[in-house]
Amino acid sequence: MSIAACLHGENELNIFPSSPEHTRNRFAHRSQRLHLDLPLLLGLLLLSIIGLLVLYSASGQDLQLVVRQAVRLGMAFGVMLVVAQITPHLFFYWTPWLYALGILLLLAVLVAGEMSGGAQRWLQLGVVRFQPSEMLKIIVPMMIAYFFVDKELPPKVIHVIGAMLLALVPAILVAWEPDLGTALLILCAGGFVIFFAGIGWRFLLSLGVLATACAPLLWFLMHDYQRQRVLTFFNPEQDPLGAGYHIIQSKIAIGSGGLFGKGWLNGTQSQLDFLPERSTDFVFAVVSEEFGLLGIIALFAVYLFVIFRGLYLTLNTQELFGRLLGGGLVMTFFVYVFVNIGMVSGLLPVVGVPLPLLSYGGSSLVTLLAAFGILMSMNTHRRLLSD
Repeated sequence: MSIAACLHGENELNIFPSSPEHTRNRFAHRSQRLHLDLPLLLGLLLLSIIGLLVLYSASGQDLQLVVRQAVRLGMAFGVMLVVAQITPHLFFYWTPWLYALGILLLLAVLVAGEMSGGAQRWLQLGVVRFQPSEMLKIIVPMMIAYFFVDKELPPKVIHVIGAMLLALVPAILVAWEPDLGTALLILCAGGFVIFFAGIGWRFLLSLGVLATACAPLLWFLMHDYQRQRVLTFFNPEQDPLGAGYHIIQSKIAIGSGGLFGKGWLNGTQSQLDFLPERSTDFVFAVVSEEFGLLGIIALFAVYLFVIFRGLYLTLNTQELFGRLLGGGLVMTFFVYVFVNIGMVSGLLPVVGVPLPLLSYGGSSLVTLLAAFGILMSMNTHRRLLSD
């Protein structure tokens, strides 16, 4: 047998190793069979690794805390993998039942939920303690997308009002706990689905005017600590050692990072305990202080990659239900990033929204990665059917 035959013969045994391109294609094919989108998965894994490194510094080199977060990340990615195996048709079929279950669980929280930190947000079911409001961040956009599937698009005013009510009911129940931050995220998730359904700009402007007019009423419905947060947002220096302490220290940390930052583990605001909640809501301030403007730009680049990849998958989804739901879920992820960075920078009031995949915690991790699992399912099942 000639060397040329060994190299080019289609039916001969190839004794040379596979090319890098062939290996990548094979790996991508396997990830598709697992209903995972490889670029999106890599982006999420990169954010998770960055989060663990920053958390190690923010926690004062507490390795046990980092290990606990790594376990939570593993569980959240496991949930994403399981959710990605579910076909879009099952998501569509289950949607109204999940919505009804979510409302019942929110009512159960108001009746028999556990109190913690002055709020009644959790249900204790044996060894499991969970926050039902987290589920509604996914279920509400699912329900509104389900609602629009058999409607004429762009939607009529009556249908827009119906969709808004589907989002308002759970949001009001969550705000009653009270948990204003989660209630606003639920409204945003539902609002983005309505927007992607083709709502007219004139109607959208009217809603904005109506919301502005209702702002004074919302002020009187807010709790005292929520009003204090708004007042602190406008003038944190009025109480620098009390309500304004968090945001003042956060601004100092962000500004002191400069262009290149002080280096990993060398942030004075975090290492000397000047920065409160540095492992959870204010972890972005740690990133800014230790890695500077260049580190922030790099972090923004990864977040933007995940967001645009999610929108790309949404645009390539064939069914209307998947396109509306995918757009709502991806933009909810964007709101997480925007609101957290805005409040840590003093551009928005503090509402307790974590920075996705960087802040310490488990509930939001599971919710966000389950949402990306749904998005991957919508896209990869379509591709397998078309192959």
